[in-house]
Amino acid sequence: MLLYAIKRLILGIITVWFIATATFLAMHAVPGDPLSGDKAMTAQIRQNLEKKYGLDKPIGEQYLIYLNNLAHGDLGISYTQKNREVNDIIRENFPISATLGIMAVVFAGIGGTLFGALTALYRNKWPDTVIMLAVILGISVPSFVFAAFSQLIIVKINTALGFSLLPVAGWGTVSHILVPSMVLGLGTMAYLTRLMRSSMLEIVSSDYIRTANAKGLAQTRIFTQHQIRNAILPLVTVLGPAIAAITTGSFVVELVFAIPGLGRYFVQAVQQLDYTVIMGTTVFFGAFLVLMVILVDLLYGFIDPRVRLN
Repeated sequence: MLLYAIKRLILGIITVWFIATATFLAMHAVPGDPLSGDKAMTAQIRQNLEKKYGLDKPIGEQYLIYLNNLAHGDLGISYTQKNREVNDIIRENFPISATLGIMAVVFAGIGGTLFGALTALYRNKWPDTVIMLAVILGISVPSFVFAAFSQLIIVKINTALGFSLLPVAGWGTVSHILVPSMVLGLGTMAYLTRLMRSSMLEIVSSDYIRTANAKGLAQTRIFTQHQIRNAILPLVTVLGPAIAAITTGSFVVELVFAIPGLGRYFVQAVQQLDYTVIMGTTVFFGAFLVLMVILVDLLYGFIDPRVRLN
């Protein structure tokens, strides 16, 4: 098991290096000047800023400096926010994105398991048809459309009631989390529903289910203790990437709902060509995704020892 874990860790480090390299090259290939937003800049001031950020050096040397800083956990200083390090931006704002993401994962996990089991239980009946139509809608429609539509519904409800039942935007209370987390988790919930349905239908025809039926066990017991417990195992495979994707993929949702999370800063950094923030958050998101995948691989190694042979 130790060798299996070391192998996965090495592959994870290589993946993070590839992400960091690709991000560095992409940022230097994008047209524009990260210092162009500064007003009334003299040639001397510009030269001092370029020297400070290492922009006056060849790209190869910049890359080596970037990797050295990255290895020491230094993601740089923001070009647009005075004296503010990227590490501080991540440390202060990622907990907000993580809170929103965790709520979205809980919503997606519970909903995907429940609806997937119901579609398999009522296969080819009206609950199956209705839920699968909703699944197709959840997968096809982008999250920002659901975000705008949900805000419109909230405004209509608050207007009809004469008081604010749910806030339209902002952050600070539990009520601010409910609607954004549901919107953020819809796509993942739809995917998990399809996966759970397929897994359930495959298990229904397995030998141990037929044996349980032959023994005369109650259908409720077979459904809860045998079908669901075994069908939910494939969801572990996508659980890690799903957690990372939801937790770090809330860029537009945070922007629409005015949530001060890390995704909002990433969007602002792209708009302002803040290279260090873009590269730092991208590497952080990539490393977080790789970490989740490694944890799932290790979890699978404990669940099924045969996986360790791969």
